Amino acid sequence: MLIKEVIQHLEALAPTSYAEDFDNVGLLVGTPDTKVTGILVTLDTLEVIIDEAIENNCNLIVSFHPIVFKGIKKFNGNTYVDRVVTKAIKHDIAIFAIHTALDNAIHGVNDMICEQLGLINRQILIPQQKTIKKLVTYAPVAEADQLKSKLFEAGAGTIGKYSNCSFSSEGLGTFKASETANPSIGEIGKTHTEKESQIEVTFPKHLESTILKTLFNNHSYEEVAYEVTTLENTNQNIGMGMIGELPDTMDELDFLKHIKKTFKSGCVRHSQLLGKPIKKVAVLGGSGSFAIKNAQKAGADIFITADLKYHQFYEAEKKLILADIGHYESEQYTKNLIVSYLRKKISNFAIILSDKNTNPIQYL
Repeated sequence: MLIKEVIQHLEALAPTSYAEDFDNVGLLVGTPDTKVTGILVTLDTLEVIIDEAIENNCNLIVSFHPIVFKGIKKFNGNTYVDRVVTKAIKHDIAIFAIHTALDNAIHGVNDMICEQLGLINRQILIPQQKTIKKLVTYAPVAEADQLKSKLFEAGAGTIGKYSNCSFSSEGLGTFKASETANPSIGEIGKTHTEKESQIEVTFPKHLESTILKTLFNNHSYEEVAYEVTTLENTNQNIGMGMIGELPDTMDELDFLKHIKKTFKSGCVRHSQLLGKPIKKVAVLGGSGSFAIKNAQKAGADIFITADLKYHQFYEAEKKLILADIGHYESEQYTKNLIVSYLRKKISNFAIILSDKNTNPIQYL
């Protein structure tokens, strides 16, 4: 198996097209055509993780966090980042990071948090927008049906449960071939005019390169006229955070103790208690202060996240409880999710769950 085949499986779980713009996801070190000897899955890629990969004969590390987040100008061993990258390259170890692509996946980071808490009726807290694109193109009437079928096979035309295709068999335009063109319809080398059909299909944005490749490979024109636009949609299956409900209400202090135990947190920093039971719970793994207003708007009784600053606890506004359980603690089950998924997809291959705790924060 090649690295690019493993990446195809990971893209199916969490397409990197849906990662946040600021992020650095994908294959950070290595080449996609390398044969895989073993896969090590970790939350962070540190030197100890490279050593673990070497010990287990793994030449591909699948990491949640990207070791390279911004440009590296010097590889002189002065920072942990360039030491990790240098050591990985020296030992021919590739590194793939999934990060916010998995944050935004419906069965990703936040779904794992909900799973640990036993939440039901789960929904995306902040649905991602502009995830659907539309292709408009033209083809000779005689070949339009075949082209449309090929686009469907590539993933166009269906978003969720609904078919999204507009196909007109009326002659909505004409194509005038150049003197040097060599189209498959008509006499080769002769100028001619052919009636066309307009084809419109919608598709998830992560399939854009596949859809365009299919269009070019199955169209008779040497220069294909087409337009791709982004639609103003809100996707309920992709986005940051989640909100769900406890099967039964819990006392707020009991629930705080419950999440501390569940996530093995050194401490849970929280805002003022409100004296009302907990039923509706919002979660967002990692640094989630930007979603406080979203949790309030969704009617959450408590918002579980990490990396909250002093003044951000005031933003609770006595409308909900803010609970900071720690960055590592909120994302710790992510590597188990990735391992479980890959083992189902690649059943006869060495996929190892790192046993290293990479949490840089210690508690007294």
